[in-house]
Amino acid sequence: MNQAERIRHLLKEKGVLVMPGVYDALSAKMAARAGFDVIFITGYSLSATLLGEPDFGILTQTEMLAAAQRICSVVSAPVIVDADTGYGNAINVIRTVKELIRAGAAGMFLEDQVWPKRCGHMKGKQVIPLDEQLKKLGAAIDARGQDDLYIVARTDARQALGLEEAIGRGIAFKKLGADAVFIEAPESKEELREIARHVPGPLVANMIERGVTPLMAPEELKEIGFQLIVWPLSPLYASAKALQRVYSTLYSQGTTVSILDHLLSFNEFNAIVGLDDKYTLDAKYRN
Repeated sequence: MNQAERIRHLLKEKGVLVMPGVYDALSAKMAARAGFDVIFITGYSLSATLLGEPDFGILTQTEMLAAAQRICSVVSAPVIVDADTGYGNAINVIRTVKELIRAGAAGMFLEDQVWPKRCGHMKGKQVIPLDEQLKKLGAAIDARGQDDLYIVARTDARQALGLEEAIGRGIAFKKLGADAVFIEAPESKEELREIARHVPGPLVANMIERGVTPLMAPEELKEIGFQLIVWPLSPLYASAKALQRVYSTLYSQGTTVSILDHLLSFNEFNAIVGLDDKYTLDAKYRN
């Protein structure tokens, strides 16, 4: 069973999957250790951590592919990658799909924004015509071939053109052959219900703290009709909050003694990155 098939199997077995956002090898290792079945590389978080920039179409295909390769190499769980718009036209999408498969990715998100895109919960989004996006989605489906890739077709039309257009696009994406559909940034529970009433699943719900979509528990989302629940930014925001605290404390006090209980210990961290395994290898091959 390949990684894309694992996602399909897990959905049938569990009914709903919660996917945490990751942005580097360390966050991926920690997510996998926590027990998540599937993890998600978020462009927003990668742009912030790699470049110190907002999710505003600044991150490149090369940078995302490099991150995917690093992350897929350190976890056994299926990894779905935020591939933005595929970084160009249908020809660029084909290259993106093939490179993601080569990197070991299990799946991708492919969206219909005008490039350069921006975070789905930011203002000022624009989308390309539906027929153009269908050609790009078709190219992605064709390019995966027998290698397989779990393709999530995303539309940002809710903000740009309205909910009815977004639902129409979701239906068209599923009809063409997308594995799952993601209508970004619905603004209420009723809009989520309306999406689920019309668009065939599996459906993706994007839970962003203080974003435009209401936060809901997996059980409630499953009852409405959503099966893939992504929490892309929680780890990033938590990490940024922790960094803010430790830097502020270290600057003001010159020491971290007062916040030691907020830090992993030397040994705890070494366990996460696998130091004991390296000791074993070192002993085996040492002269």
